[in-house]
Amino acid sequence: MKFTKMHGCGNDYVYVNLFEEKITDPAALSIKVSDRHFGIGSDGLITIGPSEHADFRMRIYNADGSEAEMCGNGIRCVAKYVYDHHMTDQKEISVETGAGIKTLQLTVEDGKVTMVRVDMGQPVLEPDQIPVKASGDRVVDEPITAGGKEWRMTCVSMGNPHAVVFVDDVADFALETYGPAFENHERFPKRINTEFVQVISRKEVSMRVWERGSAETFACGTGTCATVMACILNDRTDNQVLVHLRGGDLQIEYDSESRHIFMTGPAIEVFEGQWEQ
Repeated sequence: MKFTKMHGCGNDYVYVNLFEEKITDPAALSIKVSDRHFGIGSDGLITIGPSEHADFRMRIYNADGSEAEMCGNGIRCVAKYVYDHHMTDQKEISVETGAGIKTLQLTVEDGKVTMVRVDMGQPVLEPDQIPVKASGDRVVDEPITAGGKEWRMTCVSMGNPHAVVFVDDVADFALETYGPAFENHERFPKRINTEFVQVISRKEVSMRVWERGSAETFACGTGTCATVMACILNDRTDNQVLVHLRGGDLQIEYDSESRHIFMTGPAIEVFEGQWEQ
């Protein structure tokens, strides 16, 4: 099986082109290839295949084999893959995901995609659709006890569930202690991705993320969008925010008229190889 290793801001996945390859058990394969000691090493597996409703379809499998609905960094890499490998010559494409169809605009230099702008759609704030167990119509600055400590969280879905928590310093934050406590908390029926966020200014924040099924990752595109939405709901930032992640920066813009969030960032191909199934 041929594969391509790619990353967006360090959020790395193994990509397989289903137009050419066949996978019988993608969940099991994701567990094997994701292992950083005995496999290729990645945050998961992403497949690129045909769609009846869009130009392409992507499916995302976490490092533990669970399937995710959407991946913002991953979808930018899908755009780079299909353009750079001459599967399309269009600079605006549509990709079907588990969170609906997303529209992407490609920046091309010397025949290669360098940056991708993604219409990530409207954030979902209704608790039962995120999902999160709550009594009100939104979860904004709401208390939760996790890991023996009380926090204030804001919950947003960008096609997958996120809890955003503001902290004073992300660099020294005990993510490996508190990330799992949130991920497996009883208030989250489908588990949760958790962003721990330090606000620098009205236009700039730093973030670390604990992703369900993958532990800490260097970046999370949907989580970055959820973070900015949470910042806006808590009046901590403006509508255009530069988000610093462990693997790089993403520019996020919230359009208050359409209520859509737009994410702009890089996509990098690392190497190609062959995996013996």
